[in-house]
Amino acid sequence: MGLIWAGVLIGIGGTVAMDIWALLLHRLAGQGMPNWGNVGRWVGWLPRGRVFHDDIGLAAPVRGEVALGWAFHYFVGVVYGAVFALLVGPGWFDTPTFWQAWLWGIVTISGGWFLLHPGMGLGWALSGVERPWKARMMGLVAHTVFGLGIWGMALGL
Repeated sequence: MGLIWAGVLIGIGGTVAMDIWALLLHRLAGQGMPNWGNVGRWVGWLPRGRVFHDDIGLAAPVRGEVALGWAFHYFVGVVYGAVFALLVGPGWFDTPTFWQAWLWGIVTISGGWFLLHPGMGLGWALSGVERPWKARMMGLVAHTVFGLGIWGMALGL
C-alpha cells in the first residue's frame, strides 16, 4: 500500500473516532452533536468569495449544506491523514507511536480555531462563544481522539 493511501485510511480512521466520540458524549452526557449543516453552509459560501461571517446561522442556506458539511469534515480528515503520513514517512507505519499521532491531532485543531470558527462567526479560537475555555478543551479532547484514531488505524494496517 502506498504512503498516500495509508494516510487516507488513517485520516478516515481518525475522523470516524471523532464522530464516535461525539456520539458517546451526546448519548452519555447529553452534549449536542456537531452541526455539520453550519459547516456546509460556510463551505458553500466560499466559492462566492465569502470566508468570514458575523453569524453563519444568519447566512442564506446552501443547497445540501448538511451533506456538504459531512463531506468537508471527512475531506479535511483525509487531508490531515495524508499530510501526517508524508511528514512521518513510511517507517512510522512499521511501528506507529501514539505520541506523534496525538501531537498531530492537537496541531490540526488550528484549522478550526484560526479559519473555520472565525469564518463562521465564532471568533478566533472560539473566543465568541459563551464558554470559550470549555469549548477549547472539548476541541482539544476531540482532536486527541482524532490522534488516537490515526494511531489505532495505523496499528491495524
